[in-house]
Amino acid sequence: MDNEIGEERILLLDPVDRISEILFGLIMAVTIVGSLSIATAGQSDVRTIMAAALGCNLAWGLVDAVMYLVRTATERTRNRALAKRIARVEPAKGRDLVARALPDAFASIVTQDEIEGMRRNVLARPPAKHGVLRPRDFLEALAVFLMVAVATFPVVVPFMLMSDIAQAMRFSRAITLAMLFVAGFALGRRAGYARPVRTGILMAVFGAVLITVVKALGG
Repeated sequence: MDNEIGEERILLLDPVDRISEILFGLIMAVTIVGSLSIATAGQSDVRTIMAAALGCNLAWGLVDAVMYLVRTATERTRNRALAKRIARVEPAKGRDLVARALPDAFASIVTQDEIEGMRRNVLARPPAKHGVLRPRDFLEALAVFLMVAVATFPVVVPFMLMSDIAQAMRFSRAITLAMLFVAGFALGRRAGYARPVRTGILMAVFGAVLITVVKALGG
């Protein structure tokens, strides 16, 4: 097998991670737009706000993509080091290393025989011959960038269609709250909540409170 130990933990566009990042991007975009709307009050140049908000979204997507690569490289390096340690130590110590590397939810239910099987599987894997980052990882990082940038783009749409900054800001905030509700609903379903609508409502309320705080602080 060419897969490395623990590599299954790094998934392309993991639902929870991606939804969380979209939420952060949405909140960042609406706060930046809110600040700019005050700074440019009374001006007709909507392009300044639109460009700044788009730049905010693109910057967030870029940071998110870079951190995806950093996390991937860090996790693979850690797993390679763990595999080498397991191969060097005696079986009992190797089983202990395997057990400690397991998530808590699984560590409490696996048997010693199963852990020994995992240790043997680690020993049977060939040494990694490629770098910690592969071409596909960069494609995945690009997908992360595009997803975050496109998902937060609707916040800016009102400024493209309206010349009234105050009205565009109201529509932008309404769109943000609606998207926060959808993202919260998706998180609730992913978590298995019986009523994910509540999660969506709570996320939208959180966004509304945050927007209110930002406005109170001068944004």
